[in-house]
Amino acid sequence: MNQEGTVIQSTGSWYEVLTHDGEVVNCRLRGQFRIKGIKTTNPVVVGDHVGFIIEEDGCGYITELKPRKNYIDRKSTKLSKISHIIAANLDQAFLVVTLKDPRTSLGFIDRFLVAAEGFRIPTTLIFNKYDLYENEEKEEITELSRIYERIGYPTLCTSTVTGEGIDTLRELMAGKVSLFSGHSGVGKSALINRIDPSLNLKIGRISEVHSKGMHTTTFASMHRVAGGFIIDTPGVKEFGLIQYKPEEIRDYFPEIRQYNNQCRFSNCTHTHEPGCLVQEAVENGEIAAHRYENYLNILNDNDMNIAPWELK
Repeated sequence: MNQEGTVIQSTGSWYEVLTHDGEVVNCRLRGQFRIKGIKTTNPVVVGDHVGFIIEEDGCGYITELKPRKNYIDRKSTKLSKISHIIAANLDQAFLVVTLKDPRTSLGFIDRFLVAAEGFRIPTTLIFNKYDLYENEEKEEITELSRIYERIGYPTLCTSTVTGEGIDTLRELMAGKVSLFSGHSGVGKSALINRIDPSLNLKIGRISEVHSKGMHTTTFASMHRVAGGFIIDTPGVKEFGLIQYKPEEIRDYFPEIRQYNNQCRFSNCTHTHEPGCLVQEAVENGEIAAHRYENYLNILNDNDMNIAPWELK
């Protein structure tokens, strides 16, 4: 008998599917299961709505992938022309970032935001480990928050030590399907545990040699939290973009998008053309310099994942 449910965990070969009745069924893919028109390393991901059957051996087999309303993907680290989907069918995303232990680059942030803009997925920046920062670093967060909030991205400072921002974060998640993403070691699992201690997710440590996070979340998984669902994902080291054409990128920077079709040339790329209002806005400080530089680097497909935090 055909049944339906939502994928709540994926290990690459097995999928846990939550049925509408609250039952969890272990399923596999049958044969060469593929998504028509999508080249991806993982044909079925956490958040997908699927159809499946249970055979006589008691094993479930996924037979159908329901249409996705959205997803966030990135370039596969091993296959440059193939994408890796992080999660699907999201109401919102939270990008967890830190200024140190480990440091999150501005280039990484802006690439993630471009991927979210591709499907108009509302994204909030979470500045975590706020208790670790000195006054100068807190001032930097204040400036970054001003920049991103001005272009439509809410920000929130959190600390699992002091509890700062936890109640607000829980309220933001209520009744929604939320993605948590970011580098390893930024504290995604710790935040989720603070929101709902009953989950007791494994928490990692920071490498003393490189001050980078050690992977603890091996596979993406979805958990019931605050009347909704939260998707915890493995730490992402790099965030390469693959599916967007160069002329599309300008549409995924909100502060640049507002100038489209207003420059001297209707097809202005905002890179070198005379009479470009975007370049003028950058010079006047109306568009943050680092955002514009990351826009140019994405167009040129340069690796910005090692960009420093310092504002330019």
